[in-house]
Amino acid sequence: MAQTDRLGLPLLAAGQAQKEVTHNEALILLDCLTQAAVESADLAAPPMTPSPGQCWIVGSGATGEWADRDAMLAAWTASGWLFASPRTGWRVWAIDRANGVRFNGAHWIDEPAQDDGYYVDDERVVGARQGAIVSVTGGAVQDSEARAAIAAILSALRVHGLIEN
Repeated sequence: MAQTDRLGLPLLAAGQAQKEVTHNEALILLDCLTQAAVESADLAAPPMTPSPGQCWIVGSGATGEWADRDAMLAAWTASGWLFASPRTGWRVWAIDRANGVRFNGAHWIDEPAQDDGYYVDDERVVGARQGAIVSVTGGAVQDSEARAAIAAILSALRVHGLIEN
């Protein structure tokens, strides 16, 4: 069956019988892929009682009705499972992780910006925003070079939005 290039939606063919089936499948796929959200990106077996419209990213080593569908998006419909092969750059919201995931061409990876910080290679490099750092003042002995260096560091952190004024 002919498909669209980007989303793999089924296309109608001239003289095709039951065109409504192909058209409805395309609409269901669009419904699942537009502003996509998945229940989980970590299941390798289909859930026992899915509801129509719920979607999952099929985990590695998939079994049951998901066998041989690793990394695909699985959508439960009134007619059963409908699968979509992800393309590089697809992003979806993973409800159980409370953050976005992105398909890099081989695997789904967590987006770097998450509720508790910013991550690089799964390591948190920026945490949640903290309270303001008080500017340096007073002291019996003042070292103007140290004070200037600290002020420059604080200024750079403020400019980048990492600390408050």
